[in-house]
Amino acid sequence: MLVAITLIVALGAYSAWKLVYAWADRSGPLLEPVVIQVEPGTGFGQLARELERLRVVSSAALFSALARFENAAESVRAGEYRFGTYVDPNTVLRQLVDGDVVVYRLRIVEGWSVSDLLAAVGKAPAVETTLAAAQVSELLARLGLGSGHAEGQFFPDTYHYVQGATDAEILRRAYRKMQSVIESEWNERARDLPYSNQSEALVMASLIEKETGVASDRARVAGVFVRRLKQQMKLQADPSVIYGLGTDFDGNLTRAHLDRDTPYNTYTRKGLPPTPIALPGRAAIHAALHPAQEEVMYFVARGDGSTEFSTTLAEHREAVRRFQLGEVP
Repeated sequence: MLVAITLIVALGAYSAWKLVYAWADRSGPLLEPVVIQVEPGTGFGQLARELERLRVVSSAALFSALARFENAAESVRAGEYRFGTYVDPNTVLRQLVDGDVVVYRLRIVEGWSVSDLLAAVGKAPAVETTLAAAQVSELLARLGLGSGHAEGQFFPDTYHYVQGATDAEILRRAYRKMQSVIESEWNERARDLPYSNQSEALVMASLIEKETGVASDRARVAGVFVRRLKQQMKLQADPSVIYGLGTDFDGNLTRAHLDRDTPYNTYTRKGLPPTPIALPGRAAIHAALHPAQEEVMYFVARGDGSTEFSTTLAEHREAVRRFQLGEVP
């Protein structure tokens, strides 16, 4: 009799197992993608009922049974999950156990200022704001990264994060990436460069980033700047002047602006600006450390993103008349 009862129970359990797994392999009832938040400490029964309510699964009871059979009820990870249309229960459970949460992306763009960066991070979805109203001069200190100037210190790249990440966490990652890149590039730099340290190379890279719109021009612009530094000539880089003007710049660079002395005015002061003026990418950093070996000493924007290079001042003046003033030769 006991054997018969045991057999009946076993057959019933086997039938239930087959029923649950057959159900778990079938497409679910979800008609549109849905995002849910699983809070820490949420019981599996509560979660199963919420998934049924949202039509992610058709049965909370069967989903709970599946979790028991898989010994997975205690392995669900908290986080934000996105489930696609007609997702099957097996996939739902695997996502929850693997912690396959929603991943966001933030693109930090080459040439941005730190102010641009802070604005973008502040608008990024699912990011916890901790740096509201932070000033550029105090940002590194707020991040626990020292007391230096923050401009140019964050590497332009695409950063992935999940809900609840803080703006500070993302910026620390970007800072560490910049430190890694500049260290790597510095170790492979060309010889006889006019930089005392990596910080000066980063300043140069930021000038190159803002001066060029064409990749093939970067090393040539770097070469012009390097030769001018070595010959004690002023760099005369418009982007650095504009950076020094701050909010006084209205989009139209004038002779008065070029004559107004600031620490960033490379028309009134020799040498590099005191800090970077933007976030340089790896290509600009590489160019700063591997300048083209040429004789050109001047360049001017052609107006289409490319650059016109000149060896003599007379050639440069002609290029300015042609490309900046619109005078036809």
